[in-house]
Amino acid sequence: MSNARKLKGRELFEKIGKPTKIVAPMVDQSELAWRILSRKYGATLAYTPMFHAKLFATSPKYRKDMWCEMDGDPNFDRPLVVQFCANDPEYLLQAAKLVQDKCDAVDLNLGCPQGIAKKGHYGSFLMDEWDLVHKLIKNLHDNLDIPVTAKIRIFPEKEKSLQYARTVLDAGAQFLTVHGRLREQKGQQSGLADWETIKYLRENLPSDTVFFSNGNLLYPNDISRCMNQINCDAVMSAEGNLYNPGIFNADDCQDKEKVFPRVDVICREYFEIVKYHELSSASRTAMKSHLFKILRPFLPNHTDIRASLALLNAKSSFDDYENKVIIPVENVVKSIFQETDIEEKDTVVKGDVELWGGSYYTVPYWRCQPYFRPVNGVTADKRIVECLKRKAEIPLENVHEKEIKV
Repeated sequence: MSNARKLKGRELFEKIGKPTKIVAPMVDQSELAWRILSRKYGATLAYTPMFHAKLFATSPKYRKDMWCEMDGDPNFDRPLVVQFCANDPEYLLQAAKLVQDKCDAVDLNLGCPQGIAKKGHYGSFLMDEWDLVHKLIKNLHDNLDIPVTAKIRIFPEKEKSLQYARTVLDAGAQFLTVHGRLREQKGQQSGLADWETIKYLRENLPSDTVFFSNGNLLYPNDISRCMNQINCDAVMSAEGNLYNPGIFNADDCQDKEKVFPRVDVICREYFEIVKYHELSSASRTAMKSHLFKILRPFLPNHTDIRASLALLNAKSSFDDYENKVIIPVENVVKSIFQETDIEEKDTVVKGDVELWGGSYYTVPYWRCQPYFRPVNGVTADKRIVECLKRKAEIPLENVHEKEIKV
């Protein structure tokens, strides 16, 4: 296909249905089964996990472990963007050509901040090599049959972030996803994504740029808040989606079964999807990790199930997963809902509006909910609120602080 006939950004966006809720590319975590589950709960576009371009191009075993014939199936796994990390334009092109018939676009990961990305020289550790970034994207843009997109992080300086974004777009990226955190903001130091910088980029890039925002999505109503504040085309969720697939049910914010689904329901649905798509090695490998995240608020209250799950692995049988985890979880939640005061207990309470613009919810432990990573015993949300208080020079005693259950 010639470059002239290739869909441009806005045309591509319209062709795939103008998606607004996106499953982020995550290492070993946005695989086929999880994408299918997330679409069921409201996601309208999904990215694959980050694939290593050189390994994908040269290692049949790596390819088999990461990709199967069901990935990109138009009946249940589209629209789909396949993401690669790379530092060599030719290996990236070779890898992309292997999947171009099974996806809608290929994305270049320029945002991964992890140590493995530093060691491998890819992701956010290419942020200072703009010529290489340009070559990587342009080589795909010039030689691939489908469009190329890119996901970036920001610099401390807004203007530098803007120039970087312009470089990425000039090279041929048709969608731009901006993760509003610095390269140093990762893991326990992740902090709050900078929506002001994301908004600054949105306002200063060409108006027809297809622009996605990533960061700070805790609850479904954060989606509309983000889109309204930034004026982006769509929002992307990584960790929020992992702990609660219901985050994408923004149109059903009043339905707790969709917004904060019960863990027994999600576990069963996810398990059946993995089992049905058993040809996907990536889905089987990711199952234990996903179950731990879904059950994060539940397991501290039922440590016997946590111990059983900890002993399982990718080689464990489906029967072991079902009998040792799925069914026990279902039995516990069933007994909870037989209690006489369940209507009172099974209540979701919305808190006051916080300094960062949204509200926290108190959610029963048998329902999916966000996770706030603690550092030295203090969760990230509380650290952020304290920082915002100091920044605003508001006396602490004059600001309401809602207790969040960790």
